[in-house]
Parts: sequence; C-alpha cells; structure tokens
Amino acid sequence: MSERRPRKITRDMQALNAVCPYFTMFPLDFPMSVLKDARHGVVVDPFCGRGTTNLAARVRGLPTVAVDSSPVAIAATAAKLSRGKARPESIVALAKEYLSANKKPTIPVGPFWELAYDAEVLRAICAIREGLLESHLSDAARALRGIMLGALHGPKHKNGESSYFSNQAPRTYGPKPAYAVKFWKERGLRPPKVDPIKIIELRAARAFSGAIPPVRSRTHLGDSRTVSWSEIIGDLGPVQHVVTSPPYYGLRSYRPDQWLREWFLGGSDSVCYTAEAQVDHGSPEKFANDLATVWSRLEPVAAADARMVIRFGAINDRPVDPADIVRASIAPTGWRIVHIRKAGVASRGRRQAETFRGAISPAVEEIDVYCRL
Repeated sequence: MSERRPRKITRDMQALNAVCPYFTMFPLDFPMSVLKDARHGVVVDPFCGRGTTNLAARVRGLPTVAVDSSPVAIAATAAKLSRGKARPESIVALAKEYLSANKKPTIPVGPFWELAYDAEVLRAICAIREGLLESHLSDAARALRGIMLGALHGPKHKNGESSYFSNQAPRTYGPKPAYAVKFWKERGLRPPKVDPIKIIELRAARAFSGAIPPVRSRTHLGDSRTVSWSEIIGDLGPVQHVVTSPPYYGLRSYRPDQWLREWFLGGSDSVCYTAEAQVDHGSPEKFANDLATVWSRLEPVAAADARMVIRFGAINDRPVDPADIVRASIAPTGWRIVHIRKAGVASRGRRQAETFRGAISPAVEEIDVYCRL
C-alpha cells in the first residue's frame, strides 16, 4: 500500500462518508479497523448499504466491490467512490446546468408534496432529478446525486435554518406521507424557503474537497443471493476481504423507508412496500439459509486465505440471538468462525428520529463475527 494512504480517519473521510445518511449505518472506524493491516486483494460488501466498507477500502488503497438490492444504497456508495473529477466546482456547475436547462420539470402533486417542500425548492429538486435521469452519469453527476439524496429530507436546526430541502423530517429515512402530513399540520410546520444551490455548494465543499485517492471499484444493483460474482469482480482479482452487515432479522423496511430517495432516483412518487430481492424474513431458519447462500456464492471468487467479518445484531421485537443466526448461516458453507466479539450498542443513526416520531426502544448489543475460509 502506498505511503500516501492515511492511517487515521480524517475530517475529509468522515464528511464523504456522511454524504447520504442511511438508516442502519455502522461507523467508518469499524471497516477501517478490520482493514488496517490489509495490503492486497479485493474488498467486497454484499450488503453495502451506504458504502462505508467501500470507502474504507478506498482509503486503504484497495480495489472494492459493492452490491445491494437498494438503488439508494448503490447511489450513495457510487458517490463515495467517484473519482477525481467530482470536485465541488464541477458538482455545483452541473446542478446549475440542470436548473437552467429544465424550466418545466414534472412535479408530483398532493398534500405531502405541498407540505414537504416549498414550491420553488420542489421545482429545483425535480429539475435536477430529471437532469440526472436523462444524462450520462459522470463523476460529478454521481457526486451530485449523492448530495441530493443526502439533502432530500432532514431536521431543521434550532435557529430555524436548514441544510436540507424539506420540512422537519428524519435524515436517515423518508417520512410516510399520511403520518408526515398529520405531523406537520398539528405543529403548524411549513417547508423552508431554502436556496438549493447554496445547500449543494456547502455539501459539495464539505464532502468532495478532500484528496482521497481513488481505487478500482465496481457497484452493482442486485440480489447478492443470485448475482454472478465472477462477472462483477472480473479482473479486479480474488476477494481477500468480505466486510459486511446484513439486514437484521425482521428488519425489512429498507425499501419503504427509502421511498422518497427512490423517487428521486426515478421511482414512484408513492411508498413502495415490496420486499423483492430481500433476504427471507419468514423464520430465523429461512433467514440464515439465505445468508448461507450469499456466503457460499462468494467462496469461488475468494482467495484461499480470505477472511470475512460480519457485524450483526437484532431488533427488539424479534427475540433471537444474533450469534445463533450467524452460526447457522456459516455452518453449511466453506467458511469457519474464528471468533465472535461484542461490538457494543449502536444508535444506528436513529437518535434524530425522536424529533419526528417519538422515542425509540434501546438498541440490542451487536456482535462482530470473524471468519476464514
């Protein structure tokens, strides 16, 4: 690994990692610690989420592959892996170009949209949305897309200012329309009259001013149980490190929780409750079997001494032992568990949700499971 690669987490890294907050995100120091002595091989995350593992691989100078069934996850990860041309000035220039080129974008209608965004702000969001959907995704476009996803909804500051486009909302998941409208009306909350370009400028300067050298990388929208790993990895080389955090058993609201961001990426302007391309939550056994399928399909593309580290936990309303599920998923595969460590209790990015929908139950302690082939 080149000496120019930093050994410690810097503000630039943290800012890039925060470009688009995600519901069950783990901290950057987790994959950074796992990869601290890595010198070669491909880093894979088959459930990449917001791409924290892949950013850590980039920082360590390692080629990386990200797969997820959520288009939001892939878009956020692609932004973090964008190359040197994604500079603040090029990102802002592209946003201005889309705004000037598209004076009459298609705008969704209804009570939610009227209360979620100021009319002119929504017009700007839609113009940039259509510009991104209709154009080739350059490095700057991938970065702009990530910035837009991150700014699409979030809380207001106590002083009334906002670095988000929306009315009061969580920053990690999209508010459901009926509940959001009721919440805003009861509290007399109106959408902020913000300057979208100013927000983009601030976020671009914060996330994309750093000098983290790029690496060879690939992002793939798909189901990790069925994708062709050999085709995705291609000539990047054998997989040396798998660092991932699968969805916790019973937590299957990723798609509906990201409905607003999925709309921005070209999806429906209403909530989609499909569980398509998600692991089976029908029982702990079915869930573990699906994870086993993923682990097994990674074996043929992995180096003989590859390792896998899984961060896993549980949700409060599912009385299961996370370690039991991971053990069951590993047992029928060629991987073997070396040891299991307690990883503490994560807020999972949910504390800010209390400003929108009330207190949330304490998180269950997580574990890190270290495996070898």
